[in-house]
Amino acid sequence: MADEENDEPKKRGGLVKIIAMVLGGLLLVGAGVGAGYVLFGSQAPSPSEEIEDIIDKKMAEAEAEKMAAEEAAIEGADKVAKEKPLIETFVTTYFEFPGTFTTNLKNSRKFLQLGLGVSTQYDESVMANVEAHQLALRSEILNVMSEFTEEDIQGKAGREALGRALAAGINEKLVLLEDFGGIEEVHFTSFVLQ
Repeated sequence: MADEENDEPKKRGGLVKIIAMVLGGLLLVGAGVGAGYVLFGSQAPSPSEEIEDIIDKKMAEAEAEKMAAEEAAIEGADKVAKEKPLIETFVTTYFEFPGTFTTNLKNSRKFLQLGLGVSTQYDESVMANVEAHQLALRSEILNVMSEFTEEDIQGKAGREALGRALAAGINEKLVLLEDFGGIEEVHFTSFVLQ
């Protein structure tokens, strides 16, 4: 019997501890929820209010910039800007012939090898004509190259003279084939004299 009396107070003390812990936990959770509501729940602005605030800030910034620009214009009234002349510009179109052109030079044992491209500021039809008649134009280019001597192509002036002659030859051939040339400039992508 003595053992039974000792077990009863232990059971009651354990039950009281469990009840106290549950109540303490509920009290802490309740305090956390209440504090969260006070801190965050009551002050949350609606999305429309946030958008209105952002718009107001942007409008104020724009107004400040406008005022600053007006003040700068008043202060800088002594300065007069020159107007840029209106110049009409055209798009330049390029075409590069595939491969290289190799021919012997006139009165020489040396040969000239060129990589060649052409350009125009006319419409795309000029480049379409060049592409369509590549075979005839390649032949004309080789003919023009073979008319130059080694001395004729020396230096920048010689290369420019060769370029002008090639442009004229290409345009003549295009006029025969399509009734319009249109090539304005010839460009060397490679230039080898051996």
